[in-house]
Amino acid sequence: MLFFATVFVVEGIGQGRVGIVFQPISFYLKEIGWTPLDVTAYLALLNFPWVIKPVFGLVSDFVPLLGYRRKSYLVIASLVAAVSFAWISRLNDPAQIAPLFLLTAYAMATASTLCGALLAENGQKFGLSNAFVSQQWLWFYIAVMASSLAGGVLIEHLGAREAFQASAAIAAIAPVAMLLATLYLLDEEKTPINRTELLRTLRSTITALTSRRLYLAAAFLFLYAFAPGFGTPLYYTLTDGLKFSQSYIGILGSIASAGWIAGALIHRFLLRSMSTQRQLYLSIVLGTLSAASFLLLNGEVSAAIVNFANGIALMIATISMLTLAADFCPSRAEGFAFAGLMSVMNLADVFSANVGAFLYDKVFDNQLAPLIVVSAATTAVCVVLIPPLRLPR
Repeated sequence: MLFFATVFVVEGIGQGRVGIVFQPISFYLKEIGWTPLDVTAYLALLNFPWVIKPVFGLVSDFVPLLGYRRKSYLVIASLVAAVSFAWISRLNDPAQIAPLFLLTAYAMATASTLCGALLAENGQKFGLSNAFVSQQWLWFYIAVMASSLAGGVLIEHLGAREAFQASAAIAAIAPVAMLLATLYLLDEEKTPINRTELLRTLRSTITALTSRRLYLAAAFLFLYAFAPGFGTPLYYTLTDGLKFSQSYIGILGSIASAGWIAGALIHRFLLRSMSTQRQLYLSIVLGTLSAASFLLLNGEVSAAIVNFANGIALMIATISMLTLAADFCPSRAEGFAFAGLMSVMNLADVFSANVGAFLYDKVFDNQLAPLIVVSAATTAVCVVLIPPLRLPR
């Protein structure tokens, strides 16, 4: 539990899409004249490693490095992330930043894949998938909350370029904690490379690839995550339409993260005994209502309330989705299967963000309200895929 908490704090700080660099890089690109579609497309580069996570899972399942299927790869990922962020902190050209930024995404995606495999292995072994998912995402959003506050403060006090460079320098320090946690908290048995072990892993991988239930779960996860996103359009609306300061936008990110933390605590103490099926139905209802609630956005108070409520709904949905994914993974192919399901969600996120930005820019004439309606409606449609999963009541 302590290992999961440490690694996901690092993820919350170091992920380019939500961590401490996200608001500073978005503001920097906006200040040099980029449109919402430009910014979304640039940041979409960071999604590619998250889409190919099954490759990382497959390699770690089949090829132990120095005898370890997870530990050695986590050490390498920690070092790559630290060095890449440190290098980024010295640059200001988006073209030069992009490849290094992508490298940090590869490192974070690799670490996430390996932790997902450890979650699935130990969650099924001890019957604690729910608890492990809740622990990971609780601490992830504690870190995201702190990162959002820090990102807004950096922009207010340093300006666009300097704030981005400072945020990258801070992000470079975080992977050191992941390195230490891997070396001192992760107790993993060595796995030999031999014919018997390879055949066992191969059979499990084939089972995953031919599992009808796994494909149904993937379809459900894709549809839920695909609802057209309005993150970047919302950022532009808050900045240019409602005239919020960058500091307050950072605070809103922290308020949303506080909602995620509250959602994790609500799940841990009130919903943990609820069946996965009922949690999924509840997630769809809350997701639809929370997306629609952004129609009420008209000032700082309403923005705070809506972001907090949205965080609660999204956390409950995330725990439900990841528990579903972890429990569907066949033994010995946990890295590949869990990463595959997560990649489906990440691929849907890529489409979601870009489709949302396109609709906002080209179809809805920079109007946020119709995009919100489309997003809420798409989430509601997911209810049709729950019965085919045939989950226990």
